[in-house]
Amino acid sequence: MTPESYHRPGEKLNEVVNRSWNVLQGAWTSFRAAQQSLPESDLGTSITRERWLLPLFRELDYGRLQTATAVEIDGRSYPISHGWEHVPVHLVSYKLELDRRTPGAAGAASASPHSLLQVFLNRSENNLWGFLSNGYKLRILRDNASLTRQAYVEFDLEAMMDGEVYSDFVLLWLLCHQSRVEGEKLSDCWLEKWMKVAEDQGTRALDQLRDGVEAAITALGLGFLEYPANHTMRDKLTSGELSAQDYYRQLLRMVYRLLFLFVAEDRNLLLNPAADTPARERYIDYYSTQRLRRMAETFKGTRHPDLFEGLRLVMRLLSGDNNGAGAGLGTRATGVVPVQRLGSSGRD
Repeated sequence: MTPESYHRPGEKLNEVVNRSWNVLQGAWTSFRAAQQSLPESDLGTSITRERWLLPLFRELDYGRLQTATAVEIDGRSYPISHGWEHVPVHLVSYKLELDRRTPGAAGAASASPHSLLQVFLNRSENNLWGFLSNGYKLRILRDNASLTRQAYVEFDLEAMMDGEVYSDFVLLWLLCHQSRVEGEKLSDCWLEKWMKVAEDQGTRALDQLRDGVEAAITALGLGFLEYPANHTMRDKLTSGELSAQDYYRQLLRMVYRLLFLFVAEDRNLLLNPAADTPARERYIDYYSTQRLRRMAETFKGTRHPDLFEGLRLVMRLLSGDNNGAGAGLGTRATGVVPVQRLGSSGRD
């Protein structure tokens, strides 16, 4: 990402973004003030657009967005409010929810604003990306074939501006700038190129994850079989009471449970925000999966079960077991890490 690619040669992007931030802080203040004096009967569409969203897109170098006329495709009308070249931009009142239909409200009467724009993108051959906002949220949408799952990127404008989260605005500016959606062909724009890169990286990551899961299943499966105290499980496998397929499924569940723990812990989602410092330090120093991962990379394991028992304890606490004893480790019950006995052997 260079100043030239954003049509700002000779300038520093951080200075450009900072100027836009300062301008838009004033626009947000004006928008908030206008809400206070707005009659209850007024839907608020004009102030949402004029005081806030149009200035926002102007700072993103779209100029003054032009009002669009309703487009008809296969007999259905799509009253998208604005547009820039081949990019539909649907701007509605701050009083409207993006995912709910509002009878009588322009741009939300026949379908929710999100559904209106998404279906339009899906059915149009001349549009690929679009923007949607009610002033509080800003979404980037793309032609999406899925009929059951929404797919979009969302910025919380209200939290960003009220909380003065400049870092979020930098990301918004870089991602939503006019230069990111321009191109002679729909597939030429930067957003489309970035999406293709993300898809390729995601495919490679899934392939690597698949290899890692297979290696983990093999290592854990052999480890449980070789552990001296697991004679009951070995007997059940030998007799057929526990099939190899069921054993594999239990191992697979354990591996994905561990992956969940790794991700949740890395994102700081496992510890209770209200936990005291000693409890948090106790968890991090002695029970965290980060500690286990570090040890796995530097130490050779032994036949002692203490680390495994510590992991079992964490899983029980996170599942809500032990009557709130998680306070001692600063954890909070998530209810999504169930404890299951592996092969009925006494080992999770």
